Formats: sequence, C-alpha cells, structure tokens
Amino acid sequence: MRILYAIQGTGNGHLARALDVVPLLQARCDQLDLLISGPPADLALPFEARYRAQGMGFLFGKKGGINFVKTFWQFNSAKFLKEVRGLPVESYDLVISDFEPVASWACRLREVPCVALSHQCAVLHPAAPRPAVEDPAGRAVLRHYAPSTAQYGFHFQEYAPGIATPVIRQQVRALAPTNEGHYTVYLPAFEEKLLVERLRYLSRATRWEVFSKHSAEPAVYGNVRVWPVSGGAFLGSLARAAGVLCGAGFETPAEALYLGKKLLVVPMKQQYEQQCNAAALAQMDIPVIKNLKDKHLAVVDEWLHQDRVISVDYPDRTAAVLDQLLAEQRPGPRPPVSSLTASASAPRA
Repeated sequence: MRILYAIQGTGNGHLARALDVVPLLQARCDQLDLLISGPPADLALPFEARYRAQGMGFLFGKKGGINFVKTFWQFNSAKFLKEVRGLPVESYDLVISDFEPVASWACRLREVPCVALSHQCAVLHPAAPRPAVEDPAGRAVLRHYAPSTAQYGFHFQEYAPGIATPVIRQQVRALAPTNEGHYTVYLPAFEEKLLVERLRYLSRATRWEVFSKHSAEPAVYGNVRVWPVSGGAFLGSLARAAGVLCGAGFETPAEALYLGKKLLVVPMKQQYEQQCNAAALAQMDIPVIKNLKDKHLAVVDEWLHQDRVISVDYPDRTAAVLDQLLAEQRPGPRPPVSSLTASASAPRA
C-alpha cells in the first residue's frame, strides 16, 4: 500500500507528532511519502520529504497573537492553487493529513478520500470543550482549512470514542524529569523584550528560561535567560523545570503534563483552537490567563507559590490508533461526492 502523509509545518506540534507517526507508518506500508507545507519550522524531521509546499501557514506576532498583515502578504493564492492542482493524490492508496491544507484540498478537488489524523479534528468534535464565548468565524476556519472525509483525533482527554490522548514523542518519554527550580517559558507570539519586562516585573527571584522565536542569539537579563528555539535545549529545560509557562497549543502543554510539571497557559489572541485548548485545560484545573497585563499577573504569582501538579495518564497508544485507522480506511470503492461532503461536514474525530 502507498500512503501520502501530509504534515502542517507551521509551529512545531505537528512535526513533533510526526517523529513517532512516520516510523510506525513506514513499518505498516510498502511506500510512505511525506508532504510538509508552511513556513520553515524550528523542529527538523530526520525524514526526507518528497513534497515541500508553501501551503497556508500563519506568522506569529509579538504581542500575543497572529500577525495577520504579514500572514496575508506572505500567502500566494495562485501558488497555493498550483500546489493543490499539481499534487498527485490520486496515485496513492491512502492520504493522511495532519491539518495540512494542500493535500486535503487536492483530495477534495479530485474526490479522493482524505483521512485527518490531528488534534484539530478532535477540537471540532461536539464532545470537546469549547470557550464560553464562541467564535463562529474561527470555528469555520478550523473546519474548512484542511477538509477530510474521516477523522482520528488527539486531545488532552478521551472526550468521546475516537479521541485518543496525546502522542507523547519517544524523546519526551525517555526523559528523566527533575526539579531544578527554574520555569521554562515558550510563548512564541510574544517578543523577547516584552517577555523579559513582564517576567522581571513579576518576580526577580524566580529563574526563567525563555525560548523565543524572535531571538537569534542567547541572552541573559538578570534572572531571565533567553535562547532561540532549539529542540534539544528546550527538552532539557523542560525536563529540569519546576513549571512551564506556555501558549495554549497542544504538544507543549501535553508534554509538560506528562512530565509532571506545573502548568500555566496563555492562549493566543484570535486563535480559536487555542481558545478551545484553554477551555479544556481549565476543566482540568490548569490556570489560564488571557495575556501578560498587570491585572492577570496575580494568577501567575499564585501559581509560582503553589506546588499543585495535575496528574494525567498518557499511555503510548499511537500504534493502536494507526492500526485502527489502517484497518478502517484501507482502499475500497469510493463513496459518491454527496457522501464525502456529508462526512467532511460532521467530524467524528
């Protein structure tokens, strides 16, 4: 069986999951080809990608959200359509997409089934937590960004059948966590200057280890150390940390919880998926703040002075999820277009 596995390259979470998924798929098929789309990420895969695409990535801002202006100007719609039309999805027995739009829309264009294997399809499940204030536009973007005909999702908890707990990569499972007293910070939507000012204002006694997408060189500002984002250095800091302050993405909070670290999250502004993640984490009694303004720092200060860790059970079930996917989605007679449309509009995760 020939499989195309398409991965969203924006951010590091999808690529981190691929570190475990790719070898498992390679062992279960005759040929596995990879497609990676989006801007260059901080995490490099040790696998060759047959296809590289621009896709529809977004660019982080510096004040807690997405830089929509730069995102808009870097997107080339003509090139995206050319990538969609040129990708030979019909030559594969199975197309699997981790929230990757080029392969997903190429499959939609040619009426080829596309299987979602992602966190996003679990977020869309009716049983998954949602924020108190809904965002219909954000939800619509999440639903239509990478359309699929079948869904296998990952989330912080098993909210419904078909939703599995997170893929914790083997690099993290192999860590021996300790507590050396510092706090690891990963807030890619905030600039270095703002993070340093806020963290030093909050506490000059706490040791902070900040990993910044906006920094090219390491720097030290009193009790705040800043590094460019690096996979190995970040994992080392995470393993030794007393706690983790990060965005409300999926992989970093899940890894922090798995390692038994205190966790506090700051969801990105105008990012519906992170607002949903924040709602899920709040249900687990993880503290959530909207931003780093003064009125929210009392929550961070309280978090620093308490030792409560949320216990989770994240067994390694990635192989079992893939076995179920392959058993249920093996090539067969393709359903009519109306069935594909219905399936894509009602994710089951």
